[in-house]
Amino acid sequence: MDKDADVLGKYKHISNKLKKRFLKKPNVAEGSEQFASLAKVLREQECPQYAGFCCLAQARCEHSLANPAGEAQALVEAARAFLLAEENLRELKCPSFEEHVSASINCYGHAIRVHLENKQPSLAAGLCAEVGNSLRKLGKPGEAIAHYQRAAELQIHTPLLCLTSLGLAASSKIETKDYDGALTVLTDMAIMAQERGTASNGKPLGAFCDIMANCEITRVLLLMLLQPTPQKIRPEHAQTLEKYAWESSETSSSVSYMNEDVFLLLQSVVMACQSKDIESLRKLQVELWPLLNAEQNELIHLVTDELTHPSGEGL
Repeated sequence: MDKDADVLGKYKHISNKLKKRFLKKPNVAEGSEQFASLAKVLREQECPQYAGFCCLAQARCEHSLANPAGEAQALVEAARAFLLAEENLRELKCPSFEEHVSASINCYGHAIRVHLENKQPSLAAGLCAEVGNSLRKLGKPGEAIAHYQRAAELQIHTPLLCLTSLGLAASSKIETKDYDGALTVLTDMAIMAQERGTASNGKPLGAFCDIMANCEITRVLLLMLLQPTPQKIRPEHAQTLEKYAWESSETSSSVSYMNEDVFLLLQSVVMACQSKDIESLRKLQVELWPLLNAEQNELIHLVTDELTHPSGEGL
């Protein structure tokens, strides 16, 4: 209690010095420094929520000084402090109304607006992605999706960053079991990577190659999980599956960005799913395991489980 009273006293003392006096202009720059110093002390004392309030006060001072860079930085520090306060509560298994999460998101939102008002979309996009990552860490992938998508919109002129943000949005949709939504995002990613990352000879460039391969693998597995009927499958998805049909006239050059072993194994997975050969699918799952990422391995496990214990008709 004494520590809380001391902190509150210091906070009030700094705030009082910033009040306008007759014929005396307050030293706002000094107040900003003092709030920042108090926030540092509170972080060291493991009182992140109090540090967050001091950072907010610092941001208000920086706003009065017309220093948008300082204001945005103070707001981000406040947001991170409030998030840390929420994480501490969860570690201690204390009841929470998640007011710290709301405060953090509000601070991030304010900082993003400051960056956008000052024509700094890249910095704003970075913060949007940071909000998404924080929400996923707190077990809120559904709420993270909108922040990743906003980051992608702001990064539209930097394709690789945009594709990274869209990939995080797709992963969040998979976590929330919105497989159809994830398929849509991954299809948009594949189209963008094809348009923005392909050389004049038609071959994907550098990092775009890995992105296109991962997109295609995940899309094929999602299609095997969803099992859309011929009447409901979208043309671009039907076109993707055609490449993995054994009777297809297309060669592996059509997927030159993918490892040939993965392509052939994925082709076998499609055939096993279509023929409902569960035993073959399980053997293929073992062979594919070291070649896929964790998310894709989870998807092929769900495909196998769905074929073994069907939950209903295809979508």
